[in-house]
Amino acid sequence: MKKVLFALSFLSLFSGQVWAENMKKLGNMDVHYMAIVSTFLTPEIAKSYGIQRSKYNSLLNISVMDNQQENKPAKTVKITGQARNNLGQLKALAFNEVIEGDAIYYLAQVSFNNEETLHFTIKINDGKEQQTLKFSQKFYVD
Repeated sequence: MKKVLFALSFLSLFSGQVWAENMKKLGNMDVHYMAIVSTFLTPEIAKSYGIQRSKYNSLLNISVMDNQQENKPAKTVKITGQARNNLGQLKALAFNEVIEGDAIYYLAQVSFNNEETLHFTIKINDGKEQQTLKFSQKFYVD
């Protein structure tokens, strides 16, 4: 998965307004999140992690850090969520946990139409507390 992290980090350097990683402090958690069009991944990386590349498919990447510890280690959490478009249509998100070394992150895919805004509601439970991450993103077909 270091390949995915590397690819996503690399994209952040050159893609500018295409996508950005965001972070929200939610209780004892620092939640890092981003959503990109899946075609930003190379076919090799997508295949190796079972990600369907399509100009109509987005990839969500969420990682959770423990902000109560000095070195902010990654946390294993239970994560569920959904996306809602402006018409109120709901799309369930199925997250896959990826553990690679000290990194833990959660990947989910959701389809979209050109210029569609998706409003994400994601529940994160670390066994001590449950928090809700909400964000919206507009997607464009390449």
